[in-house]
Amino acid sequence: MKRAALYMRVSTLDQHPETQLHDLRAMAAQRGYEIVQEYTDRISGAKARRPGLDAMMLDARRGGFDVVLVWASDRIARSTRHFLEVLDELNRLQVEFISFREQIDTGGPLGRAIVIIIGAIAELERNLIIERVRSGMRRAKLEGRHIGRRPLDLDRAAILRDSQHGQSLGQIAKAHCISRATVHRVIHEQIPPDTTVPKGV
Repeated sequence: MKRAALYMRVSTLDQHPETQLHDLRAMAAQRGYEIVQEYTDRISGAKARRPGLDAMMLDARRGGFDVVLVWASDRIARSTRHFLEVLDELNRLQVEFISFREQIDTGGPLGRAIVIIIGAIAELERNLIIERVRSGMRRAKLEGRHIGRRPLDLDRAAILRDSQHGQSLGQIAKAHCISRATVHRVIHEQIPPDTTVPKGV
């Protein structure tokens, strides 16, 4: 009976790996594998540090299992290069790689070729999305459209007048629907050096 390790990754802390875990456990049972360890990372796919993956690769080097099951090939690596490095090391350690979604098994040469192609396509898709976002931002900038949060429309004269009339930071902030920090900044922008700040400011 082959010893299997399951690896799951979800992108944020709000997501849960239970769906991946259920599918991988079912696949292991169907193939007659003994699950000896389960690893999970809750982290973005682009992040370099992955505690779960690092622990899995360390156990693989120690001969802890014979096959790795993942829900999808893009779960295990942050780029095509990293993906191939992981597969190469698993291959050297004589550990098979099986992907549930793509139904890929690197036990044979055809499976390994398909994994390489899928990894390249996944990275290309991600790069295209990034380039489309950057292109959209460049176009918006050229057209004079604002990107990001718009600056606050502040009536600085009214804020200063309220301050001079003795109103507190909290009162001014509430009246103008802004934060106390913003009130403080507006007031101190107008105060020359060595000027006494009104009480309550």
